[in-house]
This record gives sequence, structure tokens and C-alpha cells, in this order.
Amino acid sequence: MKSIHWLGGACVAAALSGCASTGEESNPQDPWEGFNRGVYQFNDTLDRYALKPIAQGYDIVTPDPVQDGVGNFFSNLGEIRTVFNSILQWEWGNAGVASGRFLVNTVLGVGGVLDPATRMGLDENEEDFGQTLGVWGVGSGPYLVLPILGPSTVRDTSGLPVDMYTYPVTYVEEDKWRYGLTFLRYVDLRASLLDQEALIQGDRYSFIRDAYLQRRQFEVTNGAAGEDPFASGGFGDDFEYSEDDFAE
Repeated sequence: MKSIHWLGGACVAAALSGCASTGEESNPQDPWEGFNRGVYQFNDTLDRYALKPIAQGYDIVTPDPVQDGVGNFFSNLGEIRTVFNSILQWEWGNAGVASGRFLVNTVLGVGGVLDPATRMGLDENEEDFGQTLGVWGVGSGPYLVLPILGPSTVRDTSGLPVDMYTYPVTYVEEDKWRYGLTFLRYVDLRASLLDQEALIQGDRYSFIRDAYLQRRQFEVTNGAAGEDPFASGGFGDDFEYSEDDFAE
């Protein structure tokens, strides 16, 4: 679920959780499954009775063009983090594209509400510090479900402070504006995932875990073939993954 981005994607992945059975085969990347399922249930309860109803109301009353503008605005702020991490990964081409996207969308896109950069062929390719650590050779470590924030790994969790300090909303001095913008960010992100809940099948905890691990592997390697992140085969042999399924 990414595109605000990893914090947002992780939060929404957790928000899509539901009641799960414990009959699934264990995944070796999830040695703390008992703890993780407990946090997962907490996140699900929070979503079911708070975030999802708010997102549904937001989706009903907010016209699609306005929702697109809100998503574009927060995505544009995330370009700064992408520039920073692209440089750390020595991906100068992507750093240039992200810089161009930020400048074009900020100036021509009315502060990022519109996305003329994409129409100009400057495609978004997000990077965060968890990905940077992976590129540097740091192993992902065990899967970890965080309260409120949702799916993560030990590596990705260690990258969160850097991601926070490379996100402009962190520096908004007025608490009411900072908290308000953060709340709007996640409500809009949650609303954008309402139609995608139908993708989740079977044991929802396992589905979300395996989707997260596979997507992170894809992002760290920029789509190159790598070690299968879920040796337990939680999806089965017939599952086909497309990153578009989780695009925000």
C-alpha cells in the first residue's frame, strides 16, 4: 500500500487487517507471529471502529478531483525523501527525476495539488530509508507489526526516524496544523484503499504480511529478481503479484 509513503502504506496495510485464524503454516520471517497477531488485532479494531468509517464518510462527501489533489499534495512532499534516499543509494538519475517532479509539481501544479510532472514523463519512483538500508546490505530482520503504523520489519522500523525527519510536515510548528495534515493524509490514504480490500483472501494476517514482504523485496531491488521473501508459500502457487494492485 505505498505511495504516501512508506509510513502511510504500512498504516493502510494494517488498516486492511481483519479477524485471522492461526491455522496457517508459520513463515520463517515471522518468528514473533504471536505478538504480531496481537498488535494486528489492535490495529484492526482501531480501523474498524474509527479510521475506516471516517474514510468511508470522506470518500462519500469528497469529490474525486479533490481526493486526487489531496493525494498529489502529500505525494509531492514525499519527493524530498525520495531525493535524499536516492542520493544515499547513488541513484543519481532517480534523484534528478524526483527533484524535477517536486519543482514542476510545486510550481506548475499549484503547490503539488496537480501532477503535471507525470504527464511530462517524470514518473514517480519512491525511496525511503528502509530501502536505503537494504541497498546498503542490511538484512530485513524479522517481520514486525507496529501499533497503528502496521506492517514493518526490524530494518524498516529502524529507518522510520530518518523518514520522519525528511518529511516536511514534521517541521510544521503549529501542532493543530501538523496533526491535522497528518490526519488528513491517512484518512485520504485509507479512503483510496477501500476498493482494494477485495484483493485480500484467506487468512488476512498472512496475506498482508506476505504482500508486504514481497513488495519490500521488489522495492529494495528495484524489481530485480531476488530471494523469495516468504519461504512458507503463504499465497500458494497460483498467486500472481502486481505492484499496481497496491498503488495508491
